[in-house]
Amino acid sequence: MGETSGTIVAGGNGEGSRLNQLNRPTYIFVDVNHAVYVSGRDNHHVMKWVKGVKERIVVAGGRGYGNALTQLSYPRGVFVDPLGTVYVADEENHRVMRWYKGET
Repeated sequence: MGETSGTIVAGGNGEGSRLNQLNRPTYIFVDVNHAVYVSGRDNHHVMKWVKGVKERIVVAGGRGYGNALTQLSYPRGVFVDPLGTVYVADEENHRVMRWYKGET
């Protein structure tokens, strides 16, 4: 039938900003390689969790709360296209941001 219990794929180490923590995760996206992208509402960035790795990679934002092009303010929805470009709904800034693969 299926697994009888869940498996932690991101976070699980309490609330916070360390590389193995989440702080109010809001939306997720899973790509074809099973990498999990999570918008962190109160950390103001989007993280990528690669299958089998216990720490995240910041792929969007990560420069604190704000409205600069390197910042997010309460990120919500996240989408990653086949080329690895990340799109984020930036709630409080009333915009949608795009980061090409490798940019933050």
